[in-house]
Amino acid sequence: MTINESSPVGKESPVACTSLEKVWPLRHLTLRGLSWQAPNSPTHATPIIGLHGWLDNAATFTRIAPELSRLAPVHCIDLPGHGHSDHRAPGQAYPLVDYVADVAELIDAHFEGPVHIVGHSLGGILGAIYAASFPERVERLVMIDSLGPLTLAPEKSAGQLRKGITKLLRGSGQSMTYGSLQDAAKIRAGGLSPLSSEAANLLVPRNLREVDGGYQWRTDARLRYPSLTRFDEAQVEGFLTAIESPTLFVRAEDGLLGGRENWRNRSGLISDFREVCVPGTHHCHLDGDVEPVIEAIRVFLDQK
Repeated sequence: MTINESSPVGKESPVACTSLEKVWPLRHLTLRGLSWQAPNSPTHATPIIGLHGWLDNAATFTRIAPELSRLAPVHCIDLPGHGHSDHRAPGQAYPLVDYVADVAELIDAHFEGPVHIVGHSLGGILGAIYAASFPERVERLVMIDSLGPLTLAPEKSAGQLRKGITKLLRGSGQSMTYGSLQDAAKIRAGGLSPLSSEAANLLVPRNLREVDGGYQWRTDARLRYPSLTRFDEAQVEGFLTAIESPTLFVRAEDGLLGGRENWRNRSGLISDFREVCVPGTHHCHLDGDVEPVIEAIRVFLDQK
């Protein structure tokens, strides 16, 4: 699938830039994704790694990646179990720390020197934990409508583990078959974080596979299982405090963090922290007017 979407920034003309399918083999699975590189963009610039949100895929960056590729090559990853990347082996789950290990192996195996990370939602969480754990490999960090993982009080850990194991033992039901791509896109448009039909049609095809009678989700059903464990707030604070790279928090006016003032305390834990508020919902980088998101990230990453 080749995507050619761009959004103008300021007075510059839109970038004539198409995405390329990319493959990044790891030791135990293969990651796939999309890469953009604008004509005449710097060849030795710090690469930009895009990490998408839960149940999304690399195409979530379709509308901002062409413009960001003016600065450097943009490589957007399908996380394991998502998009075109491999699923985890039978008997395994998708704990947060395993995703961080995947990101670490990806960067270690396929990129020299430090990288910029632009993460949305789950991708922003992974970027933050990775930046805290491997500060020498992250030059700048951008989190879009994301400021660290959900937490759980220690006294609730046993109940969370029981819920997760119970679901693992029960497994998944039969996959739903949709008659068309548009039918699946309508379901996604009305999901937990709603999307316009235009945005859903950009995102959904990469998460589908064609079968007899229509289409089924390509994403691993185990992604919907409850987490076996979660960090508590003190652990999250420890990670955020360890981040050394300049960090930009792109907060959507109508995003998922609105009204959660307990998350506001986290912003003071990162030593070099900047925040910009942009119009839009949780998918402010994909849905509606994305120019404020592009401009904020472009200016931040272009600083010397």
